[in-house]
Amino acid sequence: MDSTDDTPAPPRPLLFVSYSRTDLPRARPVIDLLQQAGFDPWWDGRLEGGENYLQTTEAALEGAAVVVVLWSATSVNSHWVRDEAQRGRERGCLVPLTIDGTMAPLGFRQFQLLDISGWDGKPGSGEAERIVAAVRGKLGEALPTPDPVLPALAPAPAPSSLAVSRRTLMLGGAGVAAGTSLLGAWQFGLFGSPASAAISMVVLPFTNETGDPDKKYFSDGLSRELRSVLARNPRLKVAAPTSSSAIDGEDDFAIGRKLGVGNILRGGVQRDAQRVRVSAELVATDDGEVLWSQPFDGALEDIFAVQSEIAEKVAFSLVAKVAGDKEAKQAAAGHEDIGGTQNVAAYEAFLRGVALYDLGAGGATDQAALKQFDAAIAADPGYAAAHSFRATMLASLANSAASNGAETRRMFAEAKAAAERSLTLEKRLARGHLAIGFVLNNGWLKPAEATPHYRAAQELAPGDADVLRSVAGFYAYGKDRALASQMIDQVLELDPINARAFRSAGYIALFARDYSQVIDRMQKALALNPSLASAHFGLAVARLMQGDAAGALTAAKAEPGEAYALTATAIAAHRLGDAAGSDAALKTLTEKYGDSRYQIAEVHAQRGETAAAIALLDTALTTLDSGFLWAPNDPLLDPLRGEPAFKDLLIRFGS
Repeated sequence: MDSTDDTPAPPRPLLFVSYSRTDLPRARPVIDLLQQAGFDPWWDGRLEGGENYLQTTEAALEGAAVVVVLWSATSVNSHWVRDEAQRGRERGCLVPLTIDGTMAPLGFRQFQLLDISGWDGKPGSGEAERIVAAVRGKLGEALPTPDPVLPALAPAPAPSSLAVSRRTLMLGGAGVAAGTSLLGAWQFGLFGSPASAAISMVVLPFTNETGDPDKKYFSDGLSRELRSVLARNPRLKVAAPTSSSAIDGEDDFAIGRKLGVGNILRGGVQRDAQRVRVSAELVATDDGEVLWSQPFDGALEDIFAVQSEIAEKVAFSLVAKVAGDKEAKQAAAGHEDIGGTQNVAAYEAFLRGVALYDLGAGGATDQAALKQFDAAIAADPGYAAAHSFRATMLASLANSAASNGAETRRMFAEAKAAAERSLTLEKRLARGHLAIGFVLNNGWLKPAEATPHYRAAQELAPGDADVLRSVAGFYAYGKDRALASQMIDQVLELDPINARAFRSAGYIALFARDYSQVIDRMQKALALNPSLASAHFGLAVARLMQGDAAGALTAAKAEPGEAYALTATAIAAHRLGDAAGSDAALKTLTEKYGDSRYQIAEVHAQRGETAAAIALLDTALTTLDSGFLWAPNDPLLDPLRGEPAFKDLLIRFGS
């Protein structure tokens, strides 16, 4: 008789191990230890090629008896690790470990944290025994029944529905069933008292959790689109994003404090070819309280509904803190993506184009961005936002062209057509109005025709710092200098660590003849970005106007833009009595930048060579040199303002 016991062995308890991928060398010994101790640890290394990782990961998370979280300096900033830890906390099966001594993030510090930072990875050590004991202790507790393992993610929602996730909606760290309305949550006080915070916020760039740096454009683009939508809400003050080195290495809360905002929207994006997962949370800057948090899972085409739902719920949660439910509901409505698309291929090409546009490197990157916007339009000819950015890139390329010849005129004409097409498709698109305003002003020197479009952009995007900065710059060229100053102050409030914003503010102050403010704002711009082009030129002009020619020459030597540097050098050297130095700089400027007639005219005006200056300005106006936009308010042309011929030029220009 066979004495072999045929009774099947009990299944090994399934453990879900949550960690940051960069911590794998430290996580692997923990995984091996748990396996040797008789558990069945699940980690993403078990995923097989071609497997749907979002579906499989979530099934493992929901079916696990224990969720083991490995906190580290990296994982505390991972939205996926936080999300997985949150699920373990909700189900009462969380075992938190710190692998490098990092404290658990806010919201998880009520759990005893086992520090294994000194563990050598050997299974017989005291730290190893404590890890196993912690897991066994959690298994021995009475646990709530785990959620059933889902065979697949829910299908994509119908266009009328925004419910793309079956997961729990967390408000203020408390679990609220997804079926519970946001209105009901507010009525029960989960958002805090109405006067608890100002309605100011920043949308930080979402983290790229794919492991593929080439997909960063998607996570950055999603957060950028969210900011654009939220910035249209008149009840929200949305700080602008910035690439300033002033925030390099800063944590999210330090950035929020520097921006002076009360709330931070942050998140992460994970995706493959078919599916996407977005984790988003709204937190208070002062104490880190989680005001709202939710993961969204679904097909890649669900990304448009996800974007709308995040914007809606963020707006509601913030306005509900300071207003009644009626106003909160109104603030949460109308967050459609104006001028957008429902075509994933078009959307991805658009985001790639915007990522290149944001680099602001000119030349090759502008051309590359233009190709992406062309691809977006090819995928969806009705994509109004793509047409507006195509117009912007064409105008930028035309404006920076070496000459004002046929190719420049062709690009400006194409830009105008693209901007008009964007407004035909969506007249509420602020960037469409901004694009055609720029083309009319810079391409055709027609400020009167551009004015209605700049005003429309301002009205349509009253909280968008990028739009307001462009509108303020336009007003500064003409007679609305007081309005320009008022608007740029608003921009600096929304975007207080952006070098380009301070540079724009500096030039607006220059046109207003406030030279001490020019120096202050240009110095702040350079402190944020020492290599910023034309900021030193603004300093040089202000120094010249204050009678400090030596200081102007010093600023000119530091200017990275050669045409600007030569212009300021020629004038400063003349003021210092260095005729040879002035002539040499003017000669080089003329030989290398002969089409920059406006800048050459500035030098002649400052040297008292009136006839030469007016002749060059006449040619600049005739050839539609965009430099002539400065003429009505340029202090370097003040020696010409009593000349009838100069007054006639301004009349021809329409000033």
